Amino acid sequence: MKVFIGFLFTFLFTIQNFAQTLNPFHQTLANQVSQSNILQHLTDFENFGVKTFGSQEEDEALNWLISFYQSMGYTDIETQTVSAYGETGSNLIVTKTGTVYPDTYVIIDAHYDTINGPGTNDNGSGTSILMELARIFANVQTEYSIKFIHFTAEEWGLIGSQQYVDEVVIPQNLDIRLVFNIDQVGGVAGMNNNKVVCEKDIFQPHGNDSESAQITQELSNCISLYSDLGTVTDIAYGSDYIPFQDAGYVITGLYEYNESDHPHTPTDTLENMDPEYVFQIAKGSAGALAYFAKAYQNMGVNDSDLNRFIVYPNPADQLITIKAQPTNQLKQISLIDFSGRTVFQSAEKLDRDLIISTSQLPNGNYILRIDQNSYKIIVQHK
Repeated sequence: MKVFIGFLFTFLFTIQNFAQTLNPFHQTLANQVSQSNILQHLTDFENFGVKTFGSQEEDEALNWLISFYQSMGYTDIETQTVSAYGETGSNLIVTKTGTVYPDTYVIIDAHYDTINGPGTNDNGSGTSILMELARIFANVQTEYSIKFIHFTAEEWGLIGSQQYVDEVVIPQNLDIRLVFNIDQVGGVAGMNNNKVVCEKDIFQPHGNDSESAQITQELSNCISLYSDLGTVTDIAYGSDYIPFQDAGYVITGLYEYNESDHPHTPTDTLENMDPEYVFQIAKGSAGALAYFAKAYQNMGVNDSDLNRFIVYPNPADQLITIKAQPTNQLKQISLIDFSGRTVFQSAEKLDRDLIISTSQLPNGNYILRIDQNSYKIIVQHK
């Protein structure tokens, strides 16, 4: 759409990573999480019954998930056949392509198989969060590609995720920025569910431990920024991030702080968990996914107006050149970081091209304001 902001022509430059503070656009994404949607997904998940690996109930849940993603407009939807112990099920992989790093992936995952019960907490909670985030991010541009993955056979020993790593990740040498696992985050009915566990890798191979610790700290920060929850940090174990961790990838995850004793029983139902807690975790997860995948606001542009200016290179690296067409005079130009600090300001009027050095600027997103027009365009730096 066309956005009018006084008489400002605004360019957004990405010059690498940006500092982790509350991002107003990421806040709008977190605020789009719908508690009613979460509740409906949990209810629907529960109604499929016991979704044991290889069962008809699990297959029905898979078809439900596929239909959901199709209804959200996703087209890159794949299933991977998983076979073990004479049973067959499917992983579901839905890919959203990034605009700057299309071949580098942020994986966010949750298993959808259950054992001995409907598994509304374990792991309808994670499943419902992935679905809600997929809805919110369907039309949001991100620098990195996102893979929403629903794994099967987690309850049988991480079989679905292990086969995905063995048959897809390693053979294709996938470039994975991080794996963000969400498992059993439903809380306990009647308890004060005000914290969530952020999980980091401490196990062999140790080459990815420090990066996991950093990513997990960033996840914790996002939970605090975009939800009402507190956080604690603990070790990652026993869920679908482990095959990735074993292969040397950077992992993090979320797990409930008040641990329910209902999973893997017939009483793992909605009445024994806390949907408000799932809602808050979904908000924090939305902020975290936006941060990790570098979501940015896409503004509509009138193509005829673009002919008035040339800004290059795009993406920016050492220099930005701003060239006005012959019939236009450049007025005051400012480069502003996301904290609102002006890092460059030109003279009031310019009769020539302007070159701005970006080589000494910290990595981050910057807004270039040209005091002439009334819309925004977003460009990015690789």
